[in-house]
Amino acid sequence: MSSEVEKELSETPNVSEGKSRKSNRPQRSKGDRKPSSPDAPKVDLEERVVAVNRVAKVVKGGRRFSFAALIVVGDKNGRVGYGLGKAKEVPDAIRKAGQLAAKKLVSIPIDNGTIPHEVIGKFGAGNIMFRPAAEGTGIKAAGACRSILELAGIKNVLTKSQRSTNPHNVIKATFEALKQLRSAKDVAFLRGADIKRIRLK
Repeated sequence: MSSEVEKELSETPNVSEGKSRKSNRPQRSKGDRKPSSPDAPKVDLEERVVAVNRVAKVVKGGRRFSFAALIVVGDKNGRVGYGLGKAKEVPDAIRKAGQLAAKKLVSIPIDNGTIPHEVIGKFGAGNIMFRPAAEGTGIKAAGACRSILELAGIKNVLTKSQRSTNPHNVIKATFEALKQLRSAKDVAFLRGADIKRIRLK
């Protein structure tokens, strides 16, 4: 009799363990899926390839080559981002970088086609200074920095790049500077003052 009881107990599933597992990991129905992020880009973005670098990994059988693409995207209306993609082929690396850049868009305040005030961006060995410029000046910049400013929608600005010319350092220093920009409306709100009395330098 005892052998039959033991056999039945071994065949029956452990109900308590099943309940505990279900309680720890509740199942989510199809209707309870998380909605897409409101920050997901829904506008048409323009892409520009800043740099494509070929990387070689030395293994026992020889070398394995892959590519790293640095891409800048923007809507020319105050939103811009950058991404770095790596793949075995150049088109795949560019596609990955573009998708990553579209998820990392940054909003930039623009005042009459230029930046609101002077700002300096630093990253690694790169330093970049930005100054507002009058109408008709144009974008006085080159390389990766120029691509970012054009895709952001800035039309008149003066820049000065110092030390490193590596496109990775230049792009990251540029974004560090652009993230520091504040419009007169934002400064007036933070200070609790009238926007007419705010003078950005």
